[in-house]
Amino acid sequence: MSEMLTLFIMASALGMDAFSVALGMGMLGLRLRQIFNIGVIIGLFHIIMPLFGMATGKLLSNYFGMIATFIGGGLLLIIGLQMALSSFKSDDEQMMRPVGFGLILFAISVSLDSFSAGLSFGMLGAKTALTVLMIGLLSMILSWLGLLMGSRFKQYIGSYGELLGGFILIGFGIKLILPL
Repeated sequence: MSEMLTLFIMASALGMDAFSVALGMGMLGLRLRQIFNIGVIIGLFHIIMPLFGMATGKLLSNYFGMIATFIGGGLLLIIGLQMALSSFKSDDEQMMRPVGFGLILFAISVSLDSFSAGLSFGMLGAKTALTVLMIGLLSMILSWLGLLMGSRFKQYIGSYGELLGGFILIGFGIKLILPL
């Protein structure tokens, strides 16, 4: 039972990271279908990344875990900068949209910490299927909540929502790169 509680807490923490980043992305004014697809993709990446991390296990745990954090922070910085810059464009075309390659970059950036967690779970001998399914499910649900809340919040702040969303992603990127 304590293993389940520990796993739930860890999966919730990883999902809250996805929630907070999805909150910024939600300010792009997404449709419900896009929100659904983004949540599913984030959930899938939160299954794939820890699974890959668990398989990698002991091999490069300390070294690669730190690199994964820096890569995730860098990707969030890039996406946030592009969102912030596109908020100043006069047309409706955004530099990076949460579809196709932009969605893959976004999903990778929010799930890289799951890879590092997977390394730890692999060394601890956690139950693989239960671990990755719980992480994926909670991340998907919390991503949907963040995206929905972000899209609702955008109504109240108008055109500045994309700029604010970009700053939120930039802040999380900096937080990952420069742990204070």
